[in-house]
Amino acid sequence: MKLLFFLALVSISIPAFSQNLQFHYDFRHSFDPKLNPMNFPSFSFEYFKNVDTLGTGSFLFKIQADLKGKNNNMGQVYTQLSQTLRFWKPKIYLSITYTGGLGVTPNSYGFYLYNSFGLGIAYPFQWKGAWLSASLSYRYNAYEKPSHDPQFIFYFGRGLFNYKIWTAGSIVSWTENRDQGIDYTKDFTGKKFCFFGDPQIWLNVAKGFSIGTRINLYYHLLTIDDRLQVYPTLGTKYQF
Repeated sequence: MKLLFFLALVSISIPAFSQNLQFHYDFRHSFDPKLNPMNFPSFSFEYFKNVDTLGTGSFLFKIQADLKGKNNNMGQVYTQLSQTLRFWKPKIYLSITYTGGLGVTPNSYGFYLYNSFGLGIAYPFQWKGAWLSASLSYRYNAYEKPSHDPQFIFYFGRGLFNYKIWTAGSIVSWTENRDQGIDYTKDFTGKKFCFFGDPQIWLNVAKGFSIGTRINLYYHLLTIDDRLQVYPTLGTKYQF
C-alpha cells in the first residue's frame, strides 16, 4: 500500500513514468518466532505512470512475491492496481483500487488473499518540505460473507540531503467483518479494526540504486490477538 495515494502527488514530485524492483529480507521469525516459522526473502515490481490514456490521473501496478514456502519456494503472491482521476479544478482526486492474491500454507494448502475493491477520494498536500496525502474511501472485501467498510489512508514522503535519503510510508486502517463466512470464523460476531503501516528509509548509493529498510506493522491481520506486530526488513531498490 505504500504508493497507493502517493499517486495523487506525482504530477509535482516525480517523473511521468517510472518502475522499480525491490528485494527485501524479512526478519519476522527472529522477532516473533512463535507465529512465524522462518525469515524469508521477498521481491516486488512496480510500474507507475502519472498521466494515463484519459489525460488525467495516475496508474500503478504492483506485484509482490514472498518466498516463505518450504525451501524458500514462493509462498504468497500479492497484486495491486490503482487509478486516480481528476476532471475538476479542486485538488481532490477520485481513487479506484484493487488488491488480491494467493498463498500456500506450510502444509501445502492454498488460500486466498481475498479481493478488495476501493472507491474514495484523496487529498494531497505539502507541509515543511514533506509530500502528504489523506484519503477516505469505501472498501469492499470479497469474503464468503462480504464486508462493506470505511478505510482511511495517510501517506508521507520526504527527501533529505538533496534526496540522498528518502523517507516514506503509509498508514492504512479499516474495519471488517469478524465472520468471513468460513468455518474458522463462524463463531465470531461484529466488526474488527485492522491496521497496516510500512515506514521506510532509503539511502541512494548509486544512480537508481538504494539500500534501506522497511518496518511492516500489522494489527488484526496475521493473528486474532489484540497486539501490534512489528517486523523489519533489510532491502535494496533499483529504479529505472
